[in-house]
Amino acid sequence: MSEYASRLLRRIDAIDTAAADTRRRTEAYQHMAGELKGVTGRASSADGAVTVVAGPGGEVKDITFTEQTRTVAPAALATAVLHTIAAARANATRRQAEVVRRGLGDTDLLDRVLDSDQRLFGDQRPVDPGPAAPPRRPQPVHEDDFFHDFNVFDGGTAR
Repeated sequence: MSEYASRLLRRIDAIDTAAADTRRRTEAYQHMAGELKGVTGRASSADGAVTVVAGPGGEVKDITFTEQTRTVAPAALATAVLHTIAAARANATRRQAEVVRRGLGDTDLLDRVLDSDQRLFGDQRPVDPGPAAPPRRPQPVHEDDFFHDFNVFDGGTAR
C-alpha cells in the first residue's frame, strides 16, 4: 500500500472515530435533556404544614397543606408558602445542575451553560422572601369596648 493510501485510511479512521464520539455525545445530551424535563424540587415548611413541588422551570406543580394550617394566622401561612416555594425552586435548580454536571462532567462547560441561560432568560434564581413573620394573636375583645358607644336611651345608636 502506498503512503498516500495509508494516510487516507488513517484520516478515514479518524473521521469514523470522531463520528462515533459525536453520536455518543448526542445520545448523552438527549438523555440529559430528557432528565432535565423531569426534574422537580420538593420542600416543606419548617413545621411541615406546607409542602411544595416545583418543576424544572420553577413553576409550582403542587402545594399540599396539612390540617395544622387551619390554626396558623393567614399572614404567617402566606409567608410559609412563599418560603417553601422559594426552597422548592432552589431544590429544582440544584437538581438540574446535578443532572448537567453528571452529563457534562465537572468542567467549565456547565458554568458557560448556566451563564448562557442567565443571559438568555434573565436571572431567575428564587428570591428569599425574608424572615417569616411572627404569628399574630388577635387582641381579646372586651365587652366594655363593644358597648362603649352604645346608648340605650337613643334607640340603640351611638352617642
